[in-house]
Amino acid sequence: MVTGIGDGSLPHDVFGYYFSQNIPYLWDYARAIALTISRAPDEASVGVLTKFLAQIVEVELPANLRFAERLQSPAAPRHPVGYAYTRHLLDSCSRFGIVTALSALLPCQWSYGEIGARLLSEQACHDEIYLDWIAMFSNDEYGALVDDTTRLIDRHAGGADLGQAQAAFDMSIAYERDFWSMAYAKGG
Repeated sequence: MVTGIGDGSLPHDVFGYYFSQNIPYLWDYARAIALTISRAPDEASVGVLTKFLAQIVEVELPANLRFAERLQSPAAPRHPVGYAYTRHLLDSCSRFGIVTALSALLPCQWSYGEIGARLLSEQACHDEIYLDWIAMFSNDEYGALVDDTTRLIDRHAGGADLGQAQAAFDMSIAYERDFWSMAYAKGG
């Protein structure tokens, strides 16, 4: 799916289905970030996480709604992959410390930054919808936010259960892969 976004070959109806699933995902992702803010041990961490939450609520959710409208994407029942992924995030962010919570959250944020930067550098796409999506994740502000959020793990790693954090990260990576595949298959 990422390759199809990058070169403009992904059918718009597939991208539309992605948004039908990503919008409810992002609402729960925002809730998971909010839970993580409650785990933040200091003002600086609250500040970074508040910016992370604002990125989702003020930038990505409205943009996803606009993309769905532009693609005339109908609402679709929530796919089990998206639902399971968000249950994992909400569980990790409500039951464990900040390092495990961030380890669960970061694969989404980090991977989108990597994907956006790679697709922008390839400059193979001329489809306005895909270019707008790439721009959302390939800008310097998004990259700085990913860096700031990632540094929180390093700052708070002392005394954290790193095995638990690794397990949460690995589970989120698997869900990220499955989410992209689910979207490409349009739920099939």
